[in-house]
Amino acid sequence: MASAGLEIMAMGLCIFGWLGTILSCALPMWKVSAFIGNNIVVAQIIWEGLWMNCVVQSTGQMQCKIYDSMLALPQDIQAARALMVISVVLAVLALLVSIVGAKCTNCVEEEGAKARIVITSGAFFIVSGLLALIPVLVFSFFLLSLQGLQAVPSLGRLPCETQGVPWASKSAGCPHKGACQEQ
Repeated sequence: MASAGLEIMAMGLCIFGWLGTILSCALPMWKVSAFIGNNIVVAQIIWEGLWMNCVVQSTGQMQCKIYDSMLALPQDIQAARALMVISVVLAVLALLVSIVGAKCTNCVEEEGAKARIVITSGAFFIVSGLLALIPVLVFSFFLLSLQGLQAVPSLGRLPCETQGVPWASKSAGCPHKGACQEQ
């Protein structure tokens, strides 16, 4: 089994990935609509997230509105919400399982059982990461592929910073699997 230091570092990276998933789920910047043109009098940026919409005026004033009904939302947002929440819950479960199997705990005495527990938690973290990446990929694909099909040509819809958070957090959380292998 890997050293305790490597195991703690991998757990730290997984916690970083979990926090990044929570951050990307909570921020209202999944779709950003901005009026791009020279003859626009009022510049507005519209942020659409999984839980709320925000409008940012050119003066810096921002107004946010939480979605009233879950059933009134489009299916893509409902599915993204579900996948992100399941991802966060699965990552919490994986974190608890990895703490049970860590070298620095005495919950399980046998080294082979600890290795299997940590490998299981690594698999949970990988599944959690994939569940968080699916909505990001779908949103990015549809936003970029439907860019030219808009009724208002000066309205640009772009994926925003929120979608970069899962990429960074999930790529940082991936090394957990390698820390579990027997040496």
